Amino acid sequence: MARTVGSSNKERGVLRSLDWWTIFIYVALLVFGWLSVCGASYTYGDTDLFSLSTRSGMQIVWIGTSLMLALTLLLLDDSYYDTFAYVIFAILLLLLFATIFNPHSIKGSRSWLVLGPLRLQPAEFAKFATALALAKFMSKYNYNIKNWKHFVQTIAIILTPMLFIVMQRETGSALVYLSFFLMLYREGMTGSILFTGVAMVIYFVVGLRFDEVMLFETPTSVGSFIVLLLIQIFSISMVWIFCHQEEKALNLLGYSMGLTFLCLLLSVYVIPFNMFWIQTGITVVLAVYLLWEAFNSRIQNYTWIALFALGSVLFYNMTDYAMDNILEAHQRTRINVLLGLEEDLRGAGYNVHQSEIAIGSGGLEGKGFLNGTQTKLKYVPEQDTDFIFCTVGEEEGFLGAASVLLLFLALILRLIHLAERQIGTFGRVYGYCVLSIFLFHVFINVGMVLGLTPVIGIPLPFFSYGGSSLWGFTFLLFIFLRIDAGRNMNRF
Repeated sequence: MARTVGSSNKERGVLRSLDWWTIFIYVALLVFGWLSVCGASYTYGDTDLFSLSTRSGMQIVWIGTSLMLALTLLLLDDSYYDTFAYVIFAILLLLLFATIFNPHSIKGSRSWLVLGPLRLQPAEFAKFATALALAKFMSKYNYNIKNWKHFVQTIAIILTPMLFIVMQRETGSALVYLSFFLMLYREGMTGSILFTGVAMVIYFVVGLRFDEVMLFETPTSVGSFIVLLLIQIFSISMVWIFCHQEEKALNLLGYSMGLTFLCLLLSVYVIPFNMFWIQTGITVVLAVYLLWEAFNSRIQNYTWIALFALGSVLFYNMTDYAMDNILEAHQRTRINVLLGLEEDLRGAGYNVHQSEIAIGSGGLEGKGFLNGTQTKLKYVPEQDTDFIFCTVGEEEGFLGAASVLLLFLALILRLIHLAERQIGTFGRVYGYCVLSIFLFHVFINVGMVLGLTPVIGIPLPFFSYGGSSLWGFTFLLFIFLRIDAGRNMNRF
């Protein structure tokens, strides 16, 4: 009898402690998501949206099972997620590894496990497993993210599932794991690492976009000139910020910029030559000087800045090799289309072009539920999975699309609030992992539908058709809600 009373009190404690606002947003997204799947998969003449032979009918099954899964996750004791974090992570790693040898290839990817009529994608579940493992590891006694040993082990937890997923030829899902670096930044990772990642993206985009544009009719590429100039500016700015040497930084900036533009004038008006080698030489001399300063002053930051400069030059020179030898042909084409180097409206740019037409045709208020012409005539490939947001824009218009984005914004802000109020490191780290994954998915998915980000094939949370992604996001969210509910509830 005492056990029954205790169990009842515990259940009431969970219900009282649950964040119902987040659950309300979750349900609202499920409803809007199902309506979008109906609109994206509907064919003129269909009479039953609830039939299991239709995608809208099957999505109801996935939603129903997700709600049962959510309830189950809430009924489990929150300590289980901490206790079995490594076990869950190990099981998912084994599944990811096994999937590499899966004989079933779907659209060129081996990321699916086919069990009779059921198809599961372990990469979707590995997200919450990796988040649990990170939370477990980073909450251990004496953990310090600024300790290089701890930091390398943390990165290994992130990169291991990424490697397995890449080996499944599912690059898009692997890139999602980079979002965990947002959590690492919140937990004390130096901002220079995050800045380095952003800088590398800038080098890649600018260098590739303006590689074929010549500077003032000289043999110098505008792309290489700007990138190498940025490397010098970034490196010298770090001397100011991290070494607190304002005067030295200004002197270095004056020398490097003065020499660069003097050589540019010679190239334009005297003897045309490629500025790439001059700028590379200036950057190398700058790095050598910084290493000399590190040796004389014993200030280690000079060493890191020098390595940043040299690493940036090396990275930039490897971009052409990566484009030609690492990326697949379709991936190169997608990047070129995104940067405006190719149009290819019938090939790699077709999906984005059609989705933009669908969204634009919706206008302010949309064409109405099941009345979208672009989606009904199946002009947009993958319109009920990766490109489902175009259905929202066509049928519900700008107002409907903005409402969906506001719902996602409310979810993100709520997750930040929940993560910040955690009393332990485990809950906070896991919460920011969940936040980072949702933010990455929404930003990239909506961006690729609008033609703002590369098409990497990741679903829109709670909208894209399919059970694996819906279950995976439900695992992510409701494990966190259960951890949050247990932070101050009565224990028996």
